[in-house]
Amino acid sequence: MREGITVQVSDADRAGLVAMVADRNSPQKHVCRAQIVLLTADGVGTSAIMRRTGKSMVTVWRWQERFTTEGIARTAAPQDAPVAHSAAADGGA
Repeated sequence: MREGITVQVSDADRAGLVAMVADRNSPQKHVCRAQIVLLTADGVGTSAIMRRTGKSMVTVWRWQERFTTEGIARTAAPQDAPVAHSAAADGGA
């Protein structure tokens, strides 16, 4: 892991991430993100995380940083989630 990046995972967040990894219906990209965060929180180095997940260094760094700044919700969200749009905002169309 890069210098200065530490990941603190609360018990509730850890439970959510472990459940995501264990759920056979979870999209694989969400499982991989959760694995990166869990391994980082357990003190596993970037090279070992790359070997275990098959992801690049940039991907590992990206999800470490995103989890620290945005939390578990971002880990399970689509990368380019569309903005919610309501019919009321369009004048009821």
